[in-house]
Amino acid sequence: MPSTNTDAALSQLFDEVKCDILTKNPDTDNALKCEEISRTFVCQYLMTPLNWPLKRNPSTCSSGHGHRVPPRTVPTKAMSDYALRASLGDDVFSDESTAALEVHIAKITGKEAGLFFPSGTMSNQVALRTHLQQPPHSVITDARAHIYRMEAGGAAFHSQANSIPIFPENGHHLTWQDIEPRIVSGTDVHVAPTRVIALENTLNGTIIPQKDVREISNNAHARDIIMHLDGARIWHVAVETGLSMNEICDPFDSVSLCLSKGLGAPIGTCLVGPKAFITKARWFRKLFGGGMRQTGYLAGCAAYALTHNLPQLPRVHALAKHMQQGLESIGVGILSPAETCILFYDPSTIGVEYWEVVERAAALEKPININGSRIILHIQSSRQAVEDFLDLMSTLKEEKVKAGWTIDQMPPKKHNPFRDVYVKAVKPT
Repeated sequence: MPSTNTDAALSQLFDEVKCDILTKNPDTDNALKCEEISRTFVCQYLMTPLNWPLKRNPSTCSSGHGHRVPPRTVPTKAMSDYALRASLGDDVFSDESTAALEVHIAKITGKEAGLFFPSGTMSNQVALRTHLQQPPHSVITDARAHIYRMEAGGAAFHSQANSIPIFPENGHHLTWQDIEPRIVSGTDVHVAPTRVIALENTLNGTIIPQKDVREISNNAHARDIIMHLDGARIWHVAVETGLSMNEICDPFDSVSLCLSKGLGAPIGTCLVGPKAFITKARWFRKLFGGGMRQTGYLAGCAAYALTHNLPQLPRVHALAKHMQQGLESIGVGILSPAETCILFYDPSTIGVEYWEVVERAAALEKPININGSRIILHIQSSRQAVEDFLDLMSTLKEEKVKAGWTIDQMPPKKHNPFRDVYVKAVKPT
């Protein structure tokens, strides 16, 4: 049937469809965004009442009763310039640059093959789905782990797996002594046998000692239990401990390595493991909707991050430890220390509530983004932002003392080894 489109109709169609997503002053706006990110200690949705005196940038606001905290890091011009030279293949079939990245990460981790994913959640969930072939089965995790708490119940949804969350007795990391009594085995029809132990390193910024990892792995493998590592911040472990990536990943059958959180790439996680495992995982990635076309640019950003951003992590760790030391000198409590780039603090020890910190930090001449107990430092965090935050905490303490607050007014703390160090700032109504 001949086309009935006229030039006028086509012109109207093109006018309706064309789109310009740039702001009026993109270069200026992006420079402001980079400044904002240098003063951002969190990355998640922050609900704040509309009557809070926040200095909001309209580009970061969402509709409703909150504003969106900016991403923890953004690509630099140098990263983008490098990435734009990457290959233009179709990664559903094969892309040269993406394949090179996968081979490289598999090599440094001592695994046979790798697979690029758009997110760490998808990487973890595809890993579990690939390992868990036929229910009933169960997965053991730390009760604080991302796989258990922050992946929307994915293990149950995708893999029909029961989760067995365990709180570490030492309050820091899981040991074999924590795990062994909770392993489910045997042929009792009432239970779901344990097939996978999934560890996370770092977890809340803290490092699992490698000797404990190896003890868990050796005992798990002796029982034919698979070991998976959520290594969203595994690069921090290597930098802080001096262990090679091969040594860190050796106890695990599969490892998910994030390329965005600590390293500053815009998107990407690489899953590594045996060739047969990765072949099957590629199938599940497609089923999950994770097959992507021109991923060369993303692989280029990741490669740039591995080369140029990884060496910045020692500075980040030092900055986080400086933040902790400064808070402690003021009298602020520490819920979880800065072993790498994350710490959790408690302002109640100086009579201050989290909502007061959030409100006052947002009202600074150069605002600081924070939303509760967690402080995350990254490669684009500025030293000045840390100093400004410490000055603010010192000021808040002085104001409370002048108002008559004393340490005796602090409510007694109940000992709870299983406490959740994540505390959101909630302003009383």
